Amino acid sequence: MSTDNERIIHLADLRRIQSSLASLDSTITHLDGNIAHVSGQVQNVNAEVQNTKDRLEQLIQEFKDFVLKDQLDKNLQLAETRLVKVRQELETKFGHYDEVRRRTTGILKAVDASLVKRQTIENATEEQMLAAPGYWLAPALIALASWLNDKRELADKAMMEALRLDDEKTSLFFALVTRRGGRFKASREWLDRYFGQQDPHELEREIVVLIDGFTNGIFGPDARTKTSKQIEAWIAELSEKAGFVEEQHAQWKAALEVMPVAAKPDEYKFLRQYSPTWPQLDSSLHGAKLHEVVYSHISGIFGQEVTPAQSIAYAVDGMLDKLVTNFDDEELPLRRDERLLSLIVEEQGNKDAAQSRFGVEKTLEQRVSLTQLLTNFAMHPDVSQASLSTQKLSIALSREWIRQAHDDMTMENRAAVPGTIGLAIDSWSGQTMDGANEAELLQSLEAHMDQRMREDASRVKLKPMHHIALGASIFIGIVGVAALMPAFLLFTVAGALFWYLSKRSIDKKRKIIEEGYVELKESCVQILRAALADTVEWRLEYAEEDAKASLVSEFLDGISAEQYAYSHYDKARAVMRA
Repeated sequence: MSTDNERIIHLADLRRIQSSLASLDSTITHLDGNIAHVSGQVQNVNAEVQNTKDRLEQLIQEFKDFVLKDQLDKNLQLAETRLVKVRQELETKFGHYDEVRRRTTGILKAVDASLVKRQTIENATEEQMLAAPGYWLAPALIALASWLNDKRELADKAMMEALRLDDEKTSLFFALVTRRGGRFKASREWLDRYFGQQDPHELEREIVVLIDGFTNGIFGPDARTKTSKQIEAWIAELSEKAGFVEEQHAQWKAALEVMPVAAKPDEYKFLRQYSPTWPQLDSSLHGAKLHEVVYSHISGIFGQEVTPAQSIAYAVDGMLDKLVTNFDDEELPLRRDERLLSLIVEEQGNKDAAQSRFGVEKTLEQRVSLTQLLTNFAMHPDVSQASLSTQKLSIALSREWIRQAHDDMTMENRAAVPGTIGLAIDSWSGQTMDGANEAELLQSLEAHMDQRMREDASRVKLKPMHHIALGASIFIGIVGVAALMPAFLLFTVAGALFWYLSKRSIDKKRKIIEEGYVELKESCVQILRAALADTVEWRLEYAEEDAKASLVSEFLDGISAEQYAYSHYDKARAVMRA
């Protein structure tokens, strides 16, 4: 009887256990689903966090771009406003000079045409003296009018006043006027007076008028020969100074390096983003592209035809316009401000770029050396008011300095070209010379990603508490069997299921990690291949651009100063050593 009861109890207990197990299995299945759901939510949260981080970085960059653009816009607006004010101040302070300037060539042309009475001219010049008593050109015009009316005493008195106010400009003015009238002896005397006041280390800005007249054949064969010898003597004197050659190289090198090169921000986008060497690559390619820019600039100048004025009178009038319009010391501070503000406007508010260009130009300095003046003529003719003939002569005279500066710039640029190009993609880094080691880099990248995947996957593992729970549940089960307490088996089953589900969750996480790394590795491989393709294209383009360095040297070798010192008006050739 006892045995039957035990069998009945035993069967009843097993049914209850089975029922409990079935319920537990259902609970575990539900729990497994919840774990998977939570895992999915965690992944979504991670994705959202990464997305938020990316958007935040984008917003930060957009904010920086906005701040920069706002600053540039403010600089531009301020420069435009100040430019208007400076020009208004020039008009207010020196506007009355314009009337005097307009009368200069007006009087000469009126005399040529015999349309105005000489007394009217004399009266008009006296009015200008009253309007601008401190301006050298006003008494110079009175002297001119007095000579036309044969009033020598008044002419001499007015001439002395003009010389007192500005000896150099007055001397050059009368050299031009007498040359215009065909009085070669008087013109040479005035030129001698002007030359006697010049220091090649600190030439006055109006020397541009003299050199312009020389290159265009304004002063006649005798004066042209004298001028060419004087320029040679100045260059020889300057060349004796210690460090002169190095100074010229540095001066021309600075002028060449700031020449604008067309930027292409969309090229080599993978190297830009994934190569820490990109700044050096960009600088080297920019330096190589300068060769064609320099060659195009110089060859473009010599490729233009010089169109001389129809007559000596028209030519001198052009020289006079430059002399009286652009080179007055009183206006110089405002002219400097006007030029700098104009550069800021041209650079769309970039004050650093404008200041850099302004510093290199040096075209508005009160006194400059002959060599700096030649640089200004060659590189900044619009500001220095040099004619095309003067540009050509300046480059011809400076060709050795230009070539040496260009050679130095080329050697420095070649020396700075990176031998190896660094690549940094995600957490991987590598190096290449020309993209030829693609297979090696791909193997390194894949091995790196596989190693990272194993390391990250190995960190996702069961914790000691899982193993302790499993061991404890087994121990309780054994104790329950030994003590004939089957209910203890529930703890064993629960512990085993807890361990199993935890392991199953770990395996899913590892699978997610592995799948993620598969996608990451494929993306990185594509980036690496694109960066290597950029590397190959960069090396080819650099070699192509660097080869153009010889264009500059060959072109400079083919020019000489003698070719660009001749007279259109007397057809004589000038002899001038290169």
